Amino acid sequence: METERLQFRCYTNDDFPFFASLWGDQDVVQFIGKGVTRSAEEAQKSFKEWLLPGYREGRGLYLIIHKETEQPIGHAGVVQQAVDGKKEFEIGYWIAKEYWGNGYATEAAAFFKQYASQQLGLKRLICLIQQQNERSVNVALKLGMKHEKDTAFNTIPVNVYAWTSDQ
Repeated sequence: METERLQFRCYTNDDFPFFASLWGDQDVVQFIGKGVTRSAEEAQKSFKEWLLPGYREGRGLYLIIHKETEQPIGHAGVVQQAVDGKKEFEIGYWIAKEYWGNGYATEAAAFFKQYASQQLGLKRLICLIQQQNERSVNVALKLGMKHEKDTAFNTIPVNVYAWTSDQ
């Protein structure tokens, strides 16, 4: 799986230091969950219990590798969420801070939108975005998503941006 500048692959145990570095960066996690960093031990638990077992039926968060440098720069993919009691499929994306502003989040999210639609057969996708996260709002809009509603996800106020195949 790849785009012009990026490759996507499943995380392996060898990738844990990069995963932990994302969780350890306050700027990266400011709009993830409660917006707090995680210790290496907390990140390890998430890595082992949620991320690695999360590859099901083509879904999960895939490591993003920059083709030119062969360095990991973030992760993206499609994950199942429960929003207001309904099963939804979310396009998620995190980019390491030093790579912000280069269009990588949009490139990765656009790839997974197409992948989810064409390979996974999904007819509806969402992004859950905290209200102050203007960068992610811009990515969702570039994907053709529309603001659908405001809700709470795990007690955190979020905007739901949605795309359906009949748009």
